[in-house]
Amino acid sequence: MKDYAVQNLRNICLLAHGNAGKTTLAEAMLFNAGVLDRFGKVVDGTTTMDYDPEEFKRKISISTAIATCEWLDKKINIIDTPGYFDFVGEVMQGIRVADSAIIVVSAKSGVSVGTEKSWTYANNRKIPRFFFINKMDEENANFDASYDKMSSIFGNSVIPFQLPIYEAEKYVGFVDIINMSAKKFQKDKLVDAEIPADLTDRISQIKSSLDELIAETDESLMEKFFSGEEYTQEEFLKGIKAGVADRTIAPVFCGSSFQNIGVKELMNAIVSFMPSPEDTVEIATKIGTDDVVEIKPNANGPLSAFVFKTIADPFVGKISMFKVYSGTIKSDSTVYNPTTEKTEKLGQIFMLRGKKQIPVDKLIAGDIGGVAKLAATNTNDTLCDNSNRILYEKIEFPEPAISMAIEPKAKGDEEKINSGLHKLQDEDPTFKISINTETRQSLISGVGEQHLDVIVSKLKAKFGVSVNLVNPKVAYRETIKKKVKVEGKHKKQSGGHGQYGHVWIEFEHGDTEDLIFEEKIFGGSVPKTYHPAVEKGLREAIAHGVLAGYPVVNLKATLLDGSYHDVDSSEMAFKIAARLAYKKGLPLASPVLLEPIANVKITVPESYMGDIIGDLNKRRGRVQGMNSLENGYQEIEAEVPQAEMFRYATDLRSMTHGRGSFTLKIERYEEVPAMVANKVIEEAKKNMAEDDED
Repeated sequence: MKDYAVQNLRNICLLAHGNAGKTTLAEAMLFNAGVLDRFGKVVDGTTTMDYDPEEFKRKISISTAIATCEWLDKKINIIDTPGYFDFVGEVMQGIRVADSAIIVVSAKSGVSVGTEKSWTYANNRKIPRFFFINKMDEENANFDASYDKMSSIFGNSVIPFQLPIYEAEKYVGFVDIINMSAKKFQKDKLVDAEIPADLTDRISQIKSSLDELIAETDESLMEKFFSGEEYTQEEFLKGIKAGVADRTIAPVFCGSSFQNIGVKELMNAIVSFMPSPEDTVEIATKIGTDDVVEIKPNANGPLSAFVFKTIADPFVGKISMFKVYSGTIKSDSTVYNPTTEKTEKLGQIFMLRGKKQIPVDKLIAGDIGGVAKLAATNTNDTLCDNSNRILYEKIEFPEPAISMAIEPKAKGDEEKINSGLHKLQDEDPTFKISINTETRQSLISGVGEQHLDVIVSKLKAKFGVSVNLVNPKVAYRETIKKKVKVEGKHKKQSGGHGQYGHVWIEFEHGDTEDLIFEEKIFGGSVPKTYHPAVEKGLREAIAHGVLAGYPVVNLKATLLDGSYHDVDSSEMAFKIAARLAYKKGLPLASPVLLEPIANVKITVPESYMGDIIGDLNKRRGRVQGMNSLENGYQEIEAEVPQAEMFRYATDLRSMTHGRGSFTLKIERYEEVPAMVANKVIEEAKKNMAEDDED
């Protein structure tokens, strides 16, 4: 591949709802560019962009993939992102380094939740976007329904650059509104055709709307528009490019990626109207200061690059994918990582075409590539010249929404599991690992159940270990409601020194979660030297409650009286006496089970409010309030027992068709209703009995 100047680069991100055809569109683009000998298919597992075994198995994209190609003397880096919501972290990575986006819409299913999310992602990054209405060749395809919905949701910036031509209800060609010409498909070719008479009025309306949008890009064009003058062809095309760049024009194209129809015309439009990196500015912070600097892509400037994705390859090691924002990055050179404050020696750098690595000597500002085996560099790190230390804004990944506990299928695999999970965490920042010391469970957290299922599958495929996923245990607590006074006496005589400890302790509900220990001893019935032993015995005892073995909280214990023996008393004897008083007293003090209560904030479109509130009621939730947000969304704040929320991410997605989101934070503990408590206690006793048998 020849060298390209910055202005001749295009970084295009493909976005869509799942199954809209992004990966097939990427395959068609690569095939048209001549870098593929054959056209791969998703169902056969032969596409360039889907190369992970998990993608073959599931027939969907789960990772963002990059492929480079040449078209009309321009270099295009195609960034193919997953469409399924569980892999939104991959979308965040791909769009972070894109200069523009193509939102793919299925002509059969029309605008989906993923379409709306794609539009939002592109708007948040402030990058231009095209629409490509795909699958026009399939039965029940409906261009008009798809376009009308897009226009109503996204506004009048969405405007067709092509209109389909039908004969006998079959898609046979299109009208090119930019060039005012018509084309029909003839096997693998496009041939000139007459513009159908029944489309004339509609084309005229679209052309008028487009002229108005173009007028808004320049004052001189605005004057021409209002005076009724026609634009010159040069003004017309320049106005389109300006409107696309400032996002006041979102062109709509159509075709079939599977049949490779309309894809070349889309590629032509990418080259003609989409911006190059030269038209963009990136913001960075100078290390050691609060100074914000604008970085413009200059191949001759100081080097700076951003690592947007990491791949954990069990054979090659860690692969870091990056975009160069300024300067030129070269193989076998040295760079500085200001995040880890380490210097990295680069090996061979390469361009990517799916899993294929194409070695290159250098990559200039605006280009995308990869390098293997960077020891101290991770996703979201900046690489730069040591003399020009800057830091690029990090990708904000969504917080995990679901947690599951993992259990090894084979004993002795714990270390391999832990090592594999941490390597997978390196490549997926939306995936988290933690250990609940109280329940002694290893937890993995992710965006959804499918996300965690993929992690488990990768763990087996890449690192050879199998695990089961189970619901995490709830960290219940126990406390008491009544005040009781009880005796604890430990007396043992077996020749020689005996053991003697004797206490009277009053137990009652305390104001703090931690144990409150006091003593009100009169006359030295229990010497002060043994008071710490009594407290220590109680602190050890409260780790296990009397109902179901959960830790006891909000307990106040007052040492009131007791007795001792000059010879046989010891710290151990008083510790045991305290524990005996605990075991005798707590069952008499109305012990109750407590459960963690979560503060939950749920964001949903207003139309789903009734379903969400009804579902929260079934989960024993209490709605605390509601707030109106932008774009017809509402935020519901509620308090819900944690035990009812383990699979809420999946349920919320189902109830809102993917439009809802939520955050959850444990706030406090509350008494468990009797019916629920009985089940929890019964289950805990059953588990304790099984543990005793083991």
